[in-house]
Amino acid sequence: MQRLLKAAKLKTQACVEDIDYRHKRGLDRSLMASLTTCDWVARGINVLLAGPTGSVKTWPACALGQKVCRLVKIVQRAPLLLEKLRLTHADNSSFRKRLAQLAKVDLFILGDFGSGAINAGHRADLLEIVEARVEGRATVLTSQLPVDKWHDYLGTATPPPRMPSWTES
Repeated sequence: MQRLLKAAKLKTQACVEDIDYRHKRGLDRSLMASLTTCDWVARGINVLLAGPTGSVKTWPACALGQKVCRLVKIVQRAPLLLEKLRLTHADNSSFRKRLAQLAKVDLFILGDFGSGAINAGHRADLLEIVEARVEGRATVLTSQLPVDKWHDYLGTATPPPRMPSWTES
């Protein structure tokens, strides 16, 4: 387990048993309880933790990652992922090898999505990662950027789907 935790490169030493629900941070106790079973990892379901700066995103992502490591599963957090991938493009086989590695991990944690500038190369790499993980691998994504702003951030021409509000009839 220590080897798995070290390889995961989790940003913080968090543990699901230490979640404090006394503070109103938007964490739903029943939802977190269902996530701590880690059944979603086995099923390849993705988790999005979104909210403004200071809301709880990174800590629960790392706590879930730690829990998955305890189940002897491979977790990978990707600090500076897009910049590291850019460096592998000089040798296409290195880039493909890294994508293959990302495709195999049981849980991939991509933090701070949308917090830095993205160019066409980064966008293409990000989409390659998503496509490589489509085959039943779980991802946790944390973001301060509201989901309805993702298309603008990525610079895609496709508008986001219209989501009805609760007040619509």
